[in-house]
Amino acid sequence: MVEVLLSSPLLTLSLVITLGAALGVVPFGPLRFGPAGALFVGLAVGALDPGLGEGLELVQSLGLALFVYTIGLSAGATFFGDLRRQYPLMIIATVLLLLFGGLIILAEHFLDLEHGIGGGIFAGVLTATPALAAASDALGGSSTPAVGYAIAYPVGVILTMVMLTYVTRTSSPGHRDPDPVSASGLVDFSVLVHRDVAIAEIPGVASPTGDDGETGGTGGTVRVSYLLHKGEVTVASPTGRLVEGDQVVLVGVPEAVEEAAEFLGERIDRHLAHDRSVVDFRRFTVSARSAAGRSIGELGLHDRFGALVTRIRRGDDDFLAQRESILQLGDRLRIVYPRERVEEISSAVGDSENEVTQVNFLPVGLGLALGVAAGLISVPVGGASVALGAAAGPLVVGLILGRMERTGPLVWKMPTAANLIIRQLGLIVFLAAVGLSSGQAFTQTAFTMTGVLVLLTAAATLLLILPMLWLSARGLGLSTARTAGAMAGFVGQPVLIAHVNSQLADSRAGSGYSAVFALGMIVKIVVVQAVVAL
Repeated sequence: MVEVLLSSPLLTLSLVITLGAALGVVPFGPLRFGPAGALFVGLAVGALDPGLGEGLELVQSLGLALFVYTIGLSAGATFFGDLRRQYPLMIIATVLLLLFGGLIILAEHFLDLEHGIGGGIFAGVLTATPALAAASDALGGSSTPAVGYAIAYPVGVILTMVMLTYVTRTSSPGHRDPDPVSASGLVDFSVLVHRDVAIAEIPGVASPTGDDGETGGTGGTVRVSYLLHKGEVTVASPTGRLVEGDQVVLVGVPEAVEEAAEFLGERIDRHLAHDRSVVDFRRFTVSARSAAGRSIGELGLHDRFGALVTRIRRGDDDFLAQRESILQLGDRLRIVYPRERVEEISSAVGDSENEVTQVNFLPVGLGLALGVAAGLISVPVGGASVALGAAAGPLVVGLILGRMERTGPLVWKMPTAANLIIRQLGLIVFLAAVGLSSGQAFTQTAFTMTGVLVLLTAAATLLLILPMLWLSARGLGLSTARTAGAMAGFVGQPVLIAHVNSQLADSRAGSGYSAVFALGMIVKIVVVQAVVAL
């Protein structure tokens, strides 16, 4: 059997990916390894013969580049916003990652561990696959970091999950972290108006900007969609006025909609949206590349077709539309529109599920090339040099391009579903190749005293650093949800934020996770190079 695997590296890699995917979905209590299952299967298969892991360097690099580049694309829009909104949390996380690296360096010296093992502990306990690649590259392609990574990885996930279970059951004051407007989801109902008022004057409605009557400006937690005036149903304009006796449909966050309804008049049982004979509503899929990367205001649906975008569904999240909301391929827009304009609206946004599945590889290839080129740049630091490498280069470029959304006709972002598929494919291919090339070193180390020291070092450092992040976030006055999300992002395994979300139905958890995750990955890539060098 080994001879067959040696004769066909593609067969070997495919089998490792298949068995790794099967292992990844097996539950160990609340824990699932996910794509990391390919690493452990790869280690087992690679231990059979050293030749099974040879010649996989290009596969590793390509898988890693795809993984980090797609992460950057998806996180770019929020990352730069988080730099402004959540910088204290991000600074604390950065300082703690530096301290984490310092503790690993001390452990290397006191316990007489190889630098590669120390780098693997750092990358593994923080589940930072790109940092593993950076450590290996810094050591000339050594497989030693993968040994420390494989031993420390389960420690990082399991201990963090235990701590998060405790944190999510505690109460944090959160006096500087008010409830998010989206925490309760979105509702809509009809209201009978008892006063004459401009729509822009309704509490919670964002004031319209410009003269095109598009969705209101930044902010706002309420939208007015349907309007019944003198027996005629139309799409309400954000710049319009209401008079006594009108009926409208309010859409938005429950508390804000209730307040707006009380201000306008009284809620009524008849729901205008149930009569779809003149004005209709449905979801339209953004598939036209001419619409992707543009704001709702730039799309001009109200000015062109008398239509109003009220909600945007992206992935599993549904949020209120803003004039400045940037559209992405695959977004599903809930639009209220005159029935006779449906074809024109479909043409404007694309509304094709088939087109969404077609990835334009021109911007993907160009973005990857720019990222790899950026990774080749090295910066002298003291007597050594630090480079972004194949791990951080595509990540940083992806963040920038994800923030830009588009450049002329090039739409950098890809549909969410395609992004996730390519990301998972890149990660599982990379981990399978790393496992195969590190199997021999793993078997020679894992079941020795060195392996025990790796376990103890991983557990001790995490148990010291993660509570410091928790206490610091409480000191900043952050909520329990945001704190737990930040802790999950600090370690970085997606199963951790899923665990937090299963305990707390609060969007601040995801916000805390995203604030720390992308920046943390860059810092980990840089710090791990110091860990293996000092």
